[in-house]
Amino acid sequence: MKTVTTDSFSQGIRDCIPTLLGYISIGLAFGVIGITSNLSILEIFLLSVFVYAGSAQFIFCGLYVAGAPVSIIIITTFIVNLRHFLMSLTVAPHLTRYSSLRNIGFGSLLTDETFGVAVTKLMKENHLGGRWMDGLNLTAYLSWIAACTLGGIVGKWIPDAESWGLDFALVAMFVALLVLNLVDVGKSKLMHYLKLIGCVAVCMYILSYFLPGHLAVLFSTIIVATIGVVTEK
Repeated sequence: MKTVTTDSFSQGIRDCIPTLLGYISIGLAFGVIGITSNLSILEIFLLSVFVYAGSAQFIFCGLYVAGAPVSIIIITTFIVNLRHFLMSLTVAPHLTRYSSLRNIGFGSLLTDETFGVAVTKLMKENHLGGRWMDGLNLTAYLSWIAACTLGGIVGKWIPDAESWGLDFALVAMFVALLVLNLVDVGKSKLMHYLKLIGCVAVCMYILSYFLPGHLAVLFSTIIVATIGVVTEK
């Protein structure tokens, strides 16, 4: 009887496939927004290759159009992407058997979507394999680059992208990912997670009176994530 492995490169590709609709749709949306923000197709391609972060790339377009200084763009995107540090801390303990170079690769290609898939796997199997992570990450990475570039090409024929609601696509994808992650959990954990979501909302509301919006989001995430770790059963 043939043994089915869940840690192979091909399994990582298969596990990534359900998220590809999100990558493709958001990537296309970013490409269109990038063109309407006066970026060239080459610049869209390079942003997708070297930044590889949907939220940061959308923010870049907004700040670029507003004429923000380069220093402000760099600092803002850095702060927004600090959440990747928290995500990497979550999966890192399960990948310590691999070299530092491999772990840098895992962390560099970790996104909100691949993190969600990896956490789901951890909840089911309490184990992550390097080849599986490579299959998952590389599939997502290449799909994102292709979608963003294609979106830039298509964007030349769409003069007003925001009228299509494309700038809301990223938020919609995050909501869908959240719902998918809550579907298979037990009732007690579901209530726990819903309480944490409520805490995030309250925390953001309070902090928004004292901090800029992006900092309120960041600190709310850190505070409630810490509470979630401490109270996790």
